[in-house]
Amino acid sequence: MSGFYDSVYEIVAKIPPGRVATFGQIARMLGRPRMARFVGYASNNQKSWNLPWHRVVFKDGSLCSEQFFEQSYRALKAEGVKFTRDKRVKMDEFQWHPESESMPADIRDWPLKF
Repeated sequence: MSGFYDSVYEIVAKIPPGRVATFGQIARMLGRPRMARFVGYASNNQKSWNLPWHRVVFKDGSLCSEQFFEQSYRALKAEGVKFTRDKRVKMDEFQWHPESESMPADIRDWPLKF
């Protein structure tokens, strides 16, 4: 399972500020669509505590941890994420779609404009 968890950590580390991903989305990105629950289990590993887990939410946009709800809510708001009245992320606006949001990995890859 540690190989799976390491792959989860790589994806979570790439979620940009102001965007969120779902547990199921991450599982699908890894080719394991039925393992969304295990993506959540990966967050309990001390090895992953430095990752931006506040950017990983349920598919309906609700924040996952009651224990850290306010921390996650404040962190996402600070990144510009908008919420519905019942404090769910507006998924249609803020869900991360890495395949359509590709950015150059290096400033030298940016197109030059004069």
